[in-house]
Amino acid sequence: MQEFMMKRRAAALAVPTNDMAVRARLRRLGEPITLFGEREMERRDRLRMLMAKLDAEGQLERLMKAHEEEEAAASAAPTEAADEEMIQYPFYTEGSEALLKARVEIAKYSIVRAALRLQRARRKRDDPDEDLEAEIDWALKQAGSLVLDCSEIGDDRPLSGSSFSHDGKMLATCALSGVTKIWSMPQVKKVSTLKGHTERATDVVFSPTHNYLATASADRTAKLWNIEGSLLKTFEGHLDRLARIAFHPSGKYLGTTSFDKTWRLWDIDTGVELLLQEGHSRSIYGLSFHHDGSLAASCGLDALARVWDLRSGRSILALEGHVKPVLGISFSPNGYHLATGGEDNTCRIWDLRKRKSLYVIPAHSNLISQVKFEPQEGYFLVTASYDMTAKVWSSRDFKPVKTLSGHEAKVSSLDVVGDGQYVATVSHDRTIKLWSSTNNEKEKAMDID
Repeated sequence: MQEFMMKRRAAALAVPTNDMAVRARLRRLGEPITLFGEREMERRDRLRMLMAKLDAEGQLERLMKAHEEEEAAASAAPTEAADEEMIQYPFYTEGSEALLKARVEIAKYSIVRAALRLQRARRKRDDPDEDLEAEIDWALKQAGSLVLDCSEIGDDRPLSGSSFSHDGKMLATCALSGVTKIWSMPQVKKVSTLKGHTERATDVVFSPTHNYLATASADRTAKLWNIEGSLLKTFEGHLDRLARIAFHPSGKYLGTTSFDKTWRLWDIDTGVELLLQEGHSRSIYGLSFHHDGSLAASCGLDALARVWDLRSGRSILALEGHVKPVLGISFSPNGYHLATGGEDNTCRIWDLRKRKSLYVIPAHSNLISQVKFEPQEGYFLVTASYDMTAKVWSSRDFKPVKTLSGHEAKVSSLDVVGDGQYVATVSHDRTIKLWSSTNNEKEKAMDID
């Protein structure tokens, strides 16, 4: 009965709801402000029962004294709060002046590119002379006629990356030996060798505007070279090995991904790190820039793909759907499709307008190491896999068009030349294979037959 009365009395008492006030009152009553494993509600209940007990024992003056002290402290607090308000800490990481300048440049560049893309799309839709279906059919027929044109030993060690130059006249490959080689097209004859990395090379990519190329390595650096093989710049800053890299379409910036869970944006001219971007809970592996230059997409071992607005720095989309690490990512030239491929053997097509997965291609029998849209119109998509094949898919209905089989080990990387006439694949069997769909190549093949 006494306990019941105590509970009734406790319920009638006014107890502070703010946890900080509860702790303060407990301190003034000479009680421990928190017990091991105690939560806010439990702490408040303990204070209530304590106050009820003091009330029952007639120690009301002790309670009143504690209450008065609290009020005095509260009246003094506004001046302290005013002092604190003077120091306003930003809720974001402040960027440099160089980053602000880069964001403005990227915005200006992307507005023009987006306007041109939309203009072309409207013309294709409205012009009676433009037959889009016939154009897609022709591109898919070209892709379907891809045959092995050339096979060349690329290095003593497995190959890890490949990239065509913007004019399609050169091909660059890199290997686990840390060496990058430049080859002439379409004969695949070695032009120059780039040595500089102290660890295995993980990716190579040509600039979309100049005759530069960038390489990434497990030595935590990316390097910029000219085609003669001279080292122009070294980008240092990552805390762990690098994975894939990509040039911004303007050719002024380089994006690098790393196992330190960040991707970074570098200024090609100055070599300055403009942006250090976190956002993935595990290592980041792939990076792709939107053809307008406005967006970047990153994917990683957390099975997530994220789309970033380079003009504001915000993460505007988190694309969840893969159940295992995502290794390859590519924006379509149409501006609204994004392809991702990963260790769950599937390639997912995302529609940026609907902000969701549009199609899941059960593409391969092993992990997908890279995905690439045909860079001019995006009429087809190519995926490379550890099942020793690369496959071509239609962008219209995502049906298979062609399987490129010939490698004897896992295919680590691929690239598609501007007009889709050539596809290059590199593999752990140390070979570069060039697949061609040009008519004169067909004639050559017929002559040989």
